[in-house]
Amino acid sequence: MTADQVVLAGARLVLPSGVVEDGRLAFSGSTITGIGGPRAAGAPDPTALDLTGFTVVPGFVDLHVHGGGGASYASGSAEEALVAARAHLEHGTTTTVASTVTGELDEVCRQAAVLSELVEDGVLAGVHFEGPFISPGRCGAHRPDLLRDPDPALVRKLVDAARGTARMVTLAPELPGGLESVRLLADLGVIAAVGHTDCDYARTLEAVEAGATVATHLFNAMPSINHRAPGPVVALLEDERVTVELINDGVHLHPSVLDLAYGAAGAERVALITDAMGAAGMGDGLYPLGPLQVRVEGGVARLAQGDSIAGSTLTLDVAFKRSVLVNKLSLTQTVQSVSTNPAALLGLSDSIGSLAVGKNADLAVLDSQTYDLVAVVRRGEWITGAERFSNGR
Repeated sequence: MTADQVVLAGARLVLPSGVVEDGRLAFSGSTITGIGGPRAAGAPDPTALDLTGFTVVPGFVDLHVHGGGGASYASGSAEEALVAARAHLEHGTTTTVASTVTGELDEVCRQAAVLSELVEDGVLAGVHFEGPFISPGRCGAHRPDLLRDPDPALVRKLVDAARGTARMVTLAPELPGGLESVRLLADLGVIAAVGHTDCDYARTLEAVEAGATVATHLFNAMPSINHRAPGPVVALLEDERVTVELINDGVHLHPSVLDLAYGAAGAERVALITDAMGAAGMGDGLYPLGPLQVRVEGGVARLAQGDSIAGSTLTLDVAFKRSVLVNKLSLTQTVQSVSTNPAALLGLSDSIGSLAVGKNADLAVLDSQTYDLVAVVRRGEWITGAERFSNGR
């Protein structure tokens, strides 16, 4: 072991090939340098950190999050964005795509420019524009008067404002310019996501053919399944090209509905997201969400004026725990959904999303019985839990 190498021994490791009990993982600097099974009997390593009773999984990847820690990515403030990113990092999210909300187009462009600098600094992994190109009938926590049709020129304006850091745009394909904008985004290498939409089944399939590859928080802010009008949900679930976002907080989706989605799409096509707003990691109270006010009561976020759900207060460690304990997903399936699949969508599988030699030392350490998060490592740096395992190393 080199002087700066850290070895974690005795942990359960969730690897792409399966679960390894009593495993060993080593990292040096920001990179994983070794993974293996138990050390040979009679050859203890006194320098290794004992993680017996704990499970190590890759750091979580959140494709869709608006804020946390009392701060919002839609504030246009780099300082607030740093607070939000740190709040989710401390809950195991080592890779974050910052989501905006509907606002005046020039203001959203300004927000994107601020966020792009944090992407360039390595704090964020990209920018996701949720709105303003969404259906007035499915706007949820977006101001109706600020919505716009997805004119490709306007979509391009937002993407350009992010200076190469735009990763995803959510839009309603049934609106004028919708399919053209999907094609534009696909040509630009930006994920086109179907969401906040009144699409019917046929139009949704057209959007997928045009290049849409993500369903923004499936089931939420779109028509429900009807036996004669299956709508977007069925179209998005059945097409193998589409990854479906799911919010596993027990509020947005009944557990049986989440099970239904997994059964239809398979774990390899699910990305668990938070859709969290500034109240994530905080208490009840009033919080801004773009130009709107949100009231949080009992951990549930709703518009202060009205009863629409307004994002969530979820963190991905809680989504992981619910997936295993409530939905009875396997550890491998859960890791796929919370790390591997979103990393692949972002084109970052070479560096994040799974535990493998050569990848970033982005780790979440969980109690093997309760699945509570107990430590986080990002690029080899202990974010939380250092005092428990590493004595500050």
